[in-house]
Amino acid sequence: MSTESSYLKRTTHCGILRPEHIGQEVTLNGWVHRRRDHGGLIFLDLRDRSGLVQVVFDPEIGNEAWQTAHDVRAEFVMAVRGQVRQRPEGTENPGLATGEVEVAVTQADVLNPAQTPPIAIADTGEVDDMVRMKYRYLDLRTERMQRNLQLRHRAAHAVRNFLTEEGFWEVETPSLFRPTPEGARDYLVPSRVSPGNFYALPQSPQIMKQLLMVSGVERYFQLARCFRDEDLRADRQPEHTQIDMELSFVDREDIYDLTERLFVHLFDASIGHELPVPFPRMTHAEAMARYGTDKPDLRFGMELIDLSEIAAQVDFKVFSGTVAQGGQVKGICAKGCGDYPRAQLDVLTEFAQQHKAQGLAWMRVVEDGVDSPIAKFFTAEQITSIVAAFGAEPGDLLLMVADQPAIVAESLDWLRREMARRENLIPEGTFAPLWVSDFPLFTWDADARRWDAEHHPFCMPHPDDRELLQTDPGQVRALAYDVVINGVEMGSGSIRIHRRDIQQQVFDIMGIDAQQAEEKFGFLLKAFEYGTPPHGGIAPGFDRLVMLLAGEDNIREVIAFPKTQKAQCLMSGAPSTVAPEALRDLHIRLNLPPQD
Repeated sequence: MSTESSYLKRTTHCGILRPEHIGQEVTLNGWVHRRRDHGGLIFLDLRDRSGLVQVVFDPEIGNEAWQTAHDVRAEFVMAVRGQVRQRPEGTENPGLATGEVEVAVTQADVLNPAQTPPIAIADTGEVDDMVRMKYRYLDLRTERMQRNLQLRHRAAHAVRNFLTEEGFWEVETPSLFRPTPEGARDYLVPSRVSPGNFYALPQSPQIMKQLLMVSGVERYFQLARCFRDEDLRADRQPEHTQIDMELSFVDREDIYDLTERLFVHLFDASIGHELPVPFPRMTHAEAMARYGTDKPDLRFGMELIDLSEIAAQVDFKVFSGTVAQGGQVKGICAKGCGDYPRAQLDVLTEFAQQHKAQGLAWMRVVEDGVDSPIAKFFTAEQITSIVAAFGAEPGDLLLMVADQPAIVAESLDWLRREMARRENLIPEGTFAPLWVSDFPLFTWDADARRWDAEHHPFCMPHPDDRELLQTDPGQVRALAYDVVINGVEMGSGSIRIHRRDIQQQVFDIMGIDAQQAEEKFGFLLKAFEYGTPPHGGIAPGFDRLVMLLAGEDNIREVIAFPKTQKAQCLMSGAPSTVAPEALRDLHIRLNLPPQD
């Protein structure tokens, strides 16, 4: 093993060698990717961050180096020195950037041996996710993860460059703050010097960025770390990064324009893709009516069709009875799927039921009407009206759900996406951005019997709905907006409340009286009394954007050290227990639930 003073330090990187380097002496440092022993010659693929190159050990060129190569295995860390030469004719590797050249090694040094890794770095086959998470430092060596980390870096660089050119200042906000209602549980941090008191890790820098607008910063951004103690899924992690932006003296159109230009720059700088602008727009109400979700995927059609008016008149009680009780009947038309056998239709019915629907009605469209077990409950005229409503043709399949509006929307949203997956309707490498606006300001919590904020309590009510705050809060729209791409919410924002009287009015509707508001948000309300400008912002999810750019389905694949679905780090063992004396210093006593 070499000492630091004697090892061969690199003069160039493995992945950059090309025919123009032939004849040059180079020193490479890296990992052994593959090893091949051809009797007299030993071939290694040596890998570093830039790529890999073939290095050749020939006893006639460097006998000591050749002896060293006998003992190396995959993932040994090595240093080699040698001359770049043309590969012999017929041995070139067109699938490799360095495939026209190789390095004839004269000196070699093993800088660190390696045990056989539990993840085969050179193998592109599937590896159990739990193994990948436990040995994340090895998983990150793979070509896929190296590519994703590099893409993330390029994306972050593009964001910072763009926003700096747009006049933004990057300002850091505290990671230790006080709990605020953001929609998820806070991660709490006990204070040793203030026994019984806790900080909260920020779910977002919402209040702090508003205070920066009060402070006259005018244009702020931050690649902000955010922490939310919530159930995890493919596009959620307990800690994530968002491109946090806030601007003074703006309206929604200014935010739309800025965000679109940022995304265009980001997609071009990161993957060379030209994103179409302007982004289409629709209201929250329109999105829910047409797609059953506030984040629709516009890469394919299959919109929801409302059949409630027709359904109210039919003899099929599942339909007419649901409408009579205030429900809906809606459906989708799966083009060309009329040949689905009964077994597949049963699978789709079970799928819809898994997503809260009580059942799934179906009709195959044929030349003289429909083929369906429920066709007998409909007149010929009613069937004609249903087929016309869908714009269906012979060979199409109609799928319908009758239930309360929320269940109809959720089940058909899932079914629509499932049918697109089954029928390969989503073209690869395409991006369909969308603005969704005019979200409800409040949502009713039936269990607590109170109004909660749909987004957060700092969204400005729509000026056309201000009078409804006193009479019908459920009808008040917020000056809020989401940017959606390919059915994934990429960012959420709003024009903010900047006046104390309006903010207290919103708090009152949520059951936060003046005294409670003073206790929780007194510093913010006080700031509003000192000349707060109109302001607004948006916070695109950086991890989700990089996931989209990388073509991945889970944000875990673009985060260096993510958590599992149970918010655990298998590599380090976090979260973990702490020493009793640490709890004693914090004046904390555990009262754990009994183990199963």
